[in-house]
Amino acid sequence: MKLEAGMAAIVTGAASGLGEATARMLAAAGVKVAVLDMNAERGAAVAAEIGGVSCACDVTSDASVDAALSMARAAHGPERILVNCAGIAPGKRVVGRKRDTGELVAHDMASFETVIAVNLIGTFRMIAKCAVSMAALGPANADGSRGVIINTASVAAEDGQIGQAAYAASKGGVAALTLPVARDLASSGIRVVTIMPGLFETPMFASIADDYRKALEQSVPHPSRLGRPAEYAALARSIIENDMLNGATIRLDGAVRLAPK
Repeated sequence: MKLEAGMAAIVTGAASGLGEATARMLAAAGVKVAVLDMNAERGAAVAAEIGGVSCACDVTSDASVDAALSMARAAHGPERILVNCAGIAPGKRVVGRKRDTGELVAHDMASFETVIAVNLIGTFRMIAKCAVSMAALGPANADGSRGVIINTASVAAEDGQIGQAAYAASKGGVAALTLPVARDLASSGIRVVTIMPGLFETPMFASIADDYRKALEQSVPHPSRLGRPAEYAALARSIIENDMLNGATIRLDGAVRLAPK
């Protein structure tokens, strides 16, 4: 599906990192971008710079998502593109210790459930609500394409490290739903593809020590560095424009395979 000026797109987690890079790429192609993010202030700044619309959004809430999508559609019309980048990545062991007493404690369920709610259920919530809108559109090309949905998983879905039980489970769920949802939406002309980034320059890595950063970079076979958000955005564009990419999960990782820790 060719990117065209005036086409509408929704990008979650678009106030920073992979989502911001994708929003900027789409806007540079003439696409009208709705910047959805919990960080309303930063989202508004990004939207102002790219000529988009900022919509504060909590992907764990039906009401928040509905309000954000209503605002986006009022500004730009119905979306043909959804890119799901909203996510969190807290680390916690299954069996840990209390700092003050050293007592053994189990991974708290509230934390686990929050990660699943944001990364997996939030992704599916956006898919379902945007697919309804896309399915009602006319075809955009001779292949009958009505829309494209891109999700963000992680190489942790396959190489989950110690402390990543919740994160890996959530991203594994995103990867696993890709094919069945693509098959489900095929009759509506909607494609679904998931990107599995490796180690990328995102706000999560902004505060790490230089020696740890260098070790991470050296763990990537080639190129031996952290991925750049613009490289994620470039793959997202390729997915949008290549109609044969559907139902796939694509590792974007420089051939890295994560060690246990």
